[in-house]
Amino acid sequence: MANPQPNRFTKISNELLEHVPRFRFNGTQLRLLLVIWRYTYGFRRKEHEFTLSFLSEAIGAARSQVDREVTALIERNVLEVLSGGSGRPRVLRFNKDFDAWLERPPKAPAKKRKPPPSPSPPRRGRGKKPEQYSADNTYYRMASYFHKKIVAMAANIDFNHSSIAKADLQKWAEDFRKLVEIDKVTDKQLIRDVIDWVTADSFWQTNVLSAKKLREKFGELALKMKAAGVRSGGKGGGNKSAIDRIAKAQEWIEQGGDPYAFEPD
Repeated sequence: MANPQPNRFTKISNELLEHVPRFRFNGTQLRLLLVIWRYTYGFRRKEHEFTLSFLSEAIGAARSQVDREVTALIERNVLEVLSGGSGRPRVLRFNKDFDAWLERPPKAPAKKRKPPPSPSPPRRGRGKKPEQYSADNTYYRMASYFHKKIVAMAANIDFNHSSIAKADLQKWAEDFRKLVEIDKVTDKQLIRDVIDWVTADSFWQTNVLSAKKLREKFGELALKMKAAGVRSGGKGGGNKSAIDRIAKAQEWIEQGGDPYAFEPD
């Protein structure tokens, strides 16, 4: 049975006891103040060293909760820190000047937001959409012709490959443009003859299924076609056919010549 003795008490100002209930303390903060009063005023002293472990055990709350609420009381000017901190026990003193108490902890200054970076100017050559070729464009017609030949070949030999159905004729047209304008294969009849031969050859017809592959292999394919005895029906260049010029260029490179220094007869 509890038996408090009237001659053992803590002296607290009536003015403080009247003002504290009007202030917005939560339950944990009120219990902390009672413990702090007990171990300061109860021993006729104004300050005392408190550890978080001691306060946590005294009020029966988690250490993290005690740490949070003690910090709030300090920020609201209800408690004063005289020394300690940074991992050491703090010497705390109750601030009797209730006019200096704050209803809420002061707000931390808002961080200045950095202005968004200005957009970088678009780089040349990047993000450029490939040219859109119309149906009557020469390169698109080349792509369409090659694709139709592949479709007919696949149906004839019962060959199925996903790339045939998914062919992007715009990309194919771009590859034919590069073949003519960059690789300088300007004999369009030769290009048509190589397409006809490739799609009929038992080996190459299932190994060259795109304009990109045709462009990569074009020199080799033209020479293979010539070796098979097939002559291009296109116009020659002087006394040499386009295939002869390709053969001369390949021979020049194999002998160690500079590809950019080659000049056909």
